Amino acid sequence: MATKFDVRNPAFFDLVPRDAELERVAGGFQFTEGPVWRDGGLLFSDIPNSRTVRWQESPEGFSVSTYRTPSGNANGLTLDHQGRLISCEHSARRVSREETDGMFTTLADSYQGKKLNSPNDVVVSTDGTLYFTDPPYGVEDLGQEPDLDFRGVYMITPDGVLHLLVDDFDRPNGLAFASDERTLYVNDSRRRHIRAFVVRDDGTLHNYRVWTDMSSSDDGSPDGMKVDTAGNVFCTGPGGIWVMNPAGHVLGRIIGDEQPANVAWGEADWSTLFVTARTGLYRIRLNTTGIPVPR
Repeated sequence: MATKFDVRNPAFFDLVPRDAELERVAGGFQFTEGPVWRDGGLLFSDIPNSRTVRWQESPEGFSVSTYRTPSGNANGLTLDHQGRLISCEHSARRVSREETDGMFTTLADSYQGKKLNSPNDVVVSTDGTLYFTDPPYGVEDLGQEPDLDFRGVYMITPDGVLHLLVDDFDRPNGLAFASDERTLYVNDSRRRHIRAFVVRDDGTLHNYRVWTDMSSSDDGSPDGMKVDTAGNVFCTGPGGIWVMNPAGHVLGRIIGDEQPANVAWGEADWSTLFVTARTGLYRIRLNTTGIPVPR
C-alpha cells in the first residue's frame, strides 16, 4: 500500500513533503527496533534473533550484514560521545557499551542489589549522561519474574553512577530530549501518553506533565521517538508515526505498511527518518533536520 497521511493540521506539510514515501529498504527480520546512524550506515536491532544488524547503501544497492550476535536480545541503541555503541539488552538485563576492542562491558545491570527488568531505550545528553527506560517486556518474553516491583527511568552519570529518577510508570518506553535539552520526553506505552519532565542542572527530573495523549482506536502504543532541530517530535504510536509540534499538538500521522516501533535520523544531512517496523526497515525524506547522534 502507498504511504498515507492522517493530517490534522496544515503545518504537517511544513515537515512532511506531500509526495513523501516510506521506502522499504530491507526486510525479512522478526522484529526490528533501536535504529541509530553511524559511519555512513544504520545499526538496528532484530530482537528475537538476538542480533544487531548493519544496513548500508552503495552505488550497487542496499546491503545488510550482522554487526553483532548474540546481542543479548538488544532493543534500543545509541552512541556515546566517543562513538561507542550503547545497547539496551533484554535477555542480559543490562545497559552495555562496546569498547574499542569490540567487547561489550556492563554499564548497569542492577539497582540496589536487584536485577534490572529489561532496559528498553536509551539517550545520551551533551554532558555524557545516559538516560534509559526499564519496562518488563524482555523479562516477560523470557517467562521470568522481575526482581524489581517498579518500572523505572534511570540515569548513569559520566562517572558511572546509576540513579533512579522516576518509578511510577506502567511501561516506560521511548525517550528523547527536546532540542534545548531542558526537557526530557518519556512515553508510557500502557497509558498511551508522553510525559515531559524538566531537566535540572544536575540531570535529575522534576515537574512532569502529560505532554501529549496518544490514545487511539488503532493498534499500537507510543514507542520510539526522535526530535528535530526545531523541537518537533516524531513518535511511533497507534497506526503509524505521530508528528507533534513543540507545544505537543498532534499535526498528523505517517502511515505505512507495517506498525512502526522506532525511528532515527540519518544520512549526510540528517533529513532522512529511518523507521524500524516489524519485519522491515523503511526510510522517508522530510523537510526538516534531525538532531545528530551523538548530540
